[in-house]
Order: sequence, then structure tokens, then C-alpha cells
Amino acid sequence: MEVVRSCIPIIPSADLVRSQRFWVDGLGFEVESEMREGERLVLCMLRSGGLRFMLNRRAGVTNAPKDFEGIRLYWAPADLARARAQLAQLGYTVSEIVERDYGQTEFFATDEDGYSHCFGVAMQ
Repeated sequence: MEVVRSCIPIIPSADLVRSQRFWVDGLGFEVESEMREGERLVLCMLRSGGLRFMLNRRAGVTNAPKDFEGIRLYWAPADLARARAQLAQLGYTVSEIVERDYGQTEFFATDEDGYSHCFGVAMQ
């Protein structure tokens, strides 16, 4: 019996236009739809292949408090080095690529909303 067909994570953002730069230019997602209140973008649906995410306007404080973790996403890119280079070229701070003792090769990047994204592939 199928209970759930899909899940669309909702990612709160202080500035959706700014956040789209990370998701669209950095990760290659396409904007599927948008919702506005007047001129202000308050929600957008993003798609890349079978992946879908919703960015929505963050309620409350717009800056991440000290020691803020928020969401955590683990990405499995087709080409780890290319993904790192793309994000670095866009000006995002990216860590070095490191081989972990648990069998993954990974790097981290942080987006404008303070969310840490881990990118990893199995060691060869």
C-alpha cells in the first residue's frame, strides 16, 4: 500500500531572490512556479529532475542567530569537483574536498540563509 508518493522540503528564506542564486545558478534547479505579494517574491517551487523543493519567506527573524543549524541537506552530485567549482565560482565559501573514514568524499558549502549543505559521493 502506497502511503506517500513524494515529499517536498520547505526551505525558509530571508530573501527568496537572493536564495534562488544558490539553488538555480549553483545547483542547477529550475523555477517551476512563483507566488508574490505585490512585488515581493514569497514562495517559489524549484525542480531538478525528480527533485523538488519549495522556498518560502522566512517568518520572524531574517538573520540566522549564533550557532544556528536549521535544515541540513546531503547532496549526491554527479561530479563532486565540478559542483564545488561551480559554487566557488559564484562566490560561496566551500570547504576542501575531504575523504572521510566512513567511506564518503565530501565538501561543505553555506548558503545566504546560513544553511550548511554537504556534498558527497562514495569513495572510489
